[in-house]
Amino acid sequence: MRGLPWLLAGTAIGAGVAMLVLNEWEQEYDTGYDSVDRAARKTFGWGTRQRAEGKIGSVIGSVKEGVGRFTGDPDLAAEGTLDKVAGRAKDTAGEFGQAAAQTIHDLNR
Repeated sequence: MRGLPWLLAGTAIGAGVAMLVLNEWEQEYDTGYDSVDRAARKTFGWGTRQRAEGKIGSVIGSVKEGVGRFTGDPDLAAEGTLDKVAGRAKDTAGEFGQAAAQTIHDLNR
């Protein structure tokens, strides 16, 4: 029972890695310059990876925070809180990356 939070965190990390590996964004564009299209795909891919890493970091942070509070370890709880905040920041950066990719694509039409 003590290892359940870590088992859940490992499962979440595995799912995130699988999502990154299996879901490569390769939309084909029919207009515009190929180099700009490649830049849009790379930017979108970067944003997707950042969002996945951010979500995984938030989950791990939540688990660490919960375990720290449950065990009475304030250092672990604080570390978990920091991991959650860092995960949310990466997720937000990924959202901006995806929005930038869409803007690049739209401008290239």
